[in-house]
Amino acid sequence: MTKILIVEDEKHLVEGLRFNLEADGYDVACAYDGDEALDVLNERSFDAIVLDVMMPKKNGFEVAEALRAERNYTPILMLTALGNSEDVLKGFAAGADDYLPKPFDLAVFQARLNGLLRRREWFMRERGSDETIVDGIVKIDGKTIDFNNLELNTGTAVVQLTLMEAKLLRYLIEHEGTAVSRKTILEDVWELHGDTDTRAIDNFIVRLRRHLEVEPNNPRILQTVRGVGYRFVGDT
Repeated sequence: MTKILIVEDEKHLVEGLRFNLEADGYDVACAYDGDEALDVLNERSFDAIVLDVMMPKKNGFEVAEALRAERNYTPILMLTALGNSEDVLKGFAAGADDYLPKPFDLAVFQARLNGLLRRREWFMRERGSDETIVDGIVKIDGKTIDFNNLELNTGTAVVQLTLMEAKLLRYLIEHEGTAVSRKTILEDVWELHGDTDTRAIDNFIVRLRRHLEVEPNNPRILQTVRGVGYRFVGDT
């Protein structure tokens, strides 16, 4: 049975989501603040987490960051009443895999959650025909990226990627040698538009460089193109 943890301080919303998810056959647990969520997650594992942003004690951003720091990569669907793009990117940077703005329709929520539970298959379908990536695998400078399992093998360690990190890296690989603007990344990778602080993308690049580059402060693979964005160079 698929196990879902709902982390939300609005009890009427929790009960509504729980009722509908259990009716669909899910095993549902609930937490009502960030500290309680982390306690539950220390005791049990889940297939997905529905995580509100604005909560008492630890907020959703802090919970997501704490989980990723502990190498817990359970998929996170973040619920947010904060509607601007900067807050969405902040959620992605914290480790969320998808977001849903409040208020939302139940059918949309269920579709997002089901999509998150199938995230690997969904990710592979997005650009499965690209010839640069064969069978979901690409090798870069002695390192292996497995897009099927969202893993980066450095040779000494296996790093789990979030869906958003994997989508960004795959997009840059597929546009190898091309300078890709931050604005293009926002629109094509994360489907965000409008007046957005594009510098938020830099946080994702910093983490990817940490695992891909021999010298992260002097990158050869994920290069900065001044005044534009980034360029992937595979043959270094």
